[in-house]
Amino acid sequence: MNARLDHRNPLVFDTHELGRRPGALQRLSRTIQAPGGDAVFGIEGVIAVPEGSPVEIDLRLESVMDGVLVTGTARASAEGECVRCLEPLKRELDADFQEMFSYPEAEERRRRTAAPDEESEEDEDITPLEDGMFDLEPVLRDAVVLALPLQPVCREDCPGLCSTCGERLADDPDHHHDAVDIRWAALQGLAETTSDGEKDELSGAEAGADEKQEK
Repeated sequence: MNARLDHRNPLVFDTHELGRRPGALQRLSRTIQAPGGDAVFGIEGVIAVPEGSPVEIDLRLESVMDGVLVTGTARASAEGECVRCLEPLKRELDADFQEMFSYPEAEERRRRTAAPDEESEEDEDITPLEDGMFDLEPVLRDAVVLALPLQPVCREDCPGLCSTCGERLADDPDHHHDAVDIRWAALQGLAETTSDGEKDELSGAEAGADEKQEK
């Protein structure tokens, strides 16, 4: 059994003032604090609206035959990090949404007229009003997530990090490493070993010659 809606919740809206006359309109504006934890507005670990930051909501409530059609826009500031260079970033976003909240009797009437084995996608998109109230949080969260980039970048042409040393390439456009062909790396190592061996033999020979001269 679902918990009853609490009118003190800033994301719960009451439609009694709107009335049930089809065509009636009501406009509402409200600023709420973004939730955190499992209810965070965004993609956890990637980009999200920080907990406690302001979210401005403008709503248009329209009374229709079977319920209340809610259309709105949410404005907020999201924070995350660039997926290329891992630098922190901020994004201002506008998230648009629309949701139909049905009257209980309309929901019951729809169930009675529907075939027992009939599954209606339209029914899944309609949320019933509870005592004339509706909870906007699930709708708002979905809208914000859809408005956010799945792979945020600090700028479109961000070059990212050096794959060799991890240096941020935007800070040093001329940054590079001399590439060594791995096919020659072993030969280069062998050549260095041979050279070191020759130097040791030469040093040994020179030391022997010095000893003979001293005798």
